[in-house]
Amino acid sequence: MSTVHEIAALLPDPAGLRVHVRALAVLDAAIGDDPRFSLYTFDATWGPGEEAALMENGSGDDFSVLFTPAGVLIRGFDHESRMSPYGTDDEQVWPGVIDDVPASLRPLLDEPAFRDEGIDAPRVTACLWRETGDTTWRTGSAIDFPPGNEDPDGSGFLFHLLTDRSPESVRAHFEDYYERPVPLHAVRHVLTGHPLTPAIAAALNPAALSDDALLRRIAAHPEVSAYLACDGEFDLARTDPIEPVALPNGLPVEPIAGCNAGGTHYLCGPASPDGPRPVLYTDSEGRASLLAESLAEALTLAIVLPSWHDALAGFRPPALNSDYLEDHPDHPVVRDRLLAELRLPPADDVEVLDRLLATAARTVPDGFLPHVPAEEDSAFQPMLELPADRGISAS
Repeated sequence: MSTVHEIAALLPDPAGLRVHVRALAVLDAAIGDDPRFSLYTFDATWGPGEEAALMENGSGDDFSVLFTPAGVLIRGFDHESRMSPYGTDDEQVWPGVIDDVPASLRPLLDEPAFRDEGIDAPRVTACLWRETGDTTWRTGSAIDFPPGNEDPDGSGFLFHLLTDRSPESVRAHFEDYYERPVPLHAVRHVLTGHPLTPAIAAALNPAALSDDALLRRIAAHPEVSAYLACDGEFDLARTDPIEPVALPNGLPVEPIAGCNAGGTHYLCGPASPDGPRPVLYTDSEGRASLLAESLAEALTLAIVLPSWHDALAGFRPPALNSDYLEDHPDHPVVRDRLLAELRLPPADDVEVLDRLLATAARTVPDGFLPHVPAEEDSAFQPMLELPADRGISAS
């Protein structure tokens, strides 16, 4: 028989559980075609100092993991369980399930989100908790489970990805739910707590971050289009470069956007649904740089690091982006909203800067420094300047 007693012995500590449930939410949002229909979600602003990991399968089953200063409370509800308040004569929680929940965590069960209209009891068949400073997960000590069921409180069914946290099991779940292959290396990347990069997001759901899908989303969101055309210097209406360019590596180039200063962004390589195309930028002064490994990365760069030109010139935090943030103090909020509208992974300036510098360093050795065809000595100059050249620290 599987009950909360067995589950308690298999759960990680609260810190490890938080990393894991956040990763499940990230994976679900990335793999699915519409995050609104994800089973697993994570709300970092559930309440003052509180975070919530939630699961709802659309068939009447759900759970919540609430992280609070007082501790962690796990509440699960299996709608087919005989222990459901709907299955008891008095429509109350099954005896013993929440009787021992400490006073510090008991109010969490009174959340309106966990109560249904017309019944004066929280929606719960399984409950575990761990107060801050405790070293063990606790459960009701006097639960008389109904016989004849290997999973009487639904905990084995509800919490199976909280107890079997292996990448293989997590992948199997998402492959079964979404009925398509999911790469194991991408699942491992997210489960270990690494940031969800555009490359990993594209591996989890190639169609979601394809060039065509991104361009459709930009067209559908006026705020995104307006930001990119102005602050992001990625105006999709400007696709006429000052002069044609060619690459030493022989890849074709396609103008995709421009900026007010006369620069042009190019997609490099033949259009293909099977893989991303690197993004090259040329300015009006005969300089160029590879900016991103894909359109998704280029858009992330334009949204997260509007002062990326300065980054290529050797500037680093805190000076980098400081002038822009002074004029636009709400940029972090705008940034997160625009990334979400494009379904791009969350990102901050540090990780985006690291990706930019690594990609820009490939410009010359990988044959991405362009020239003007049929003109001698027409090669562009690389935009990337190493910090040491300017006496600026790379940290």
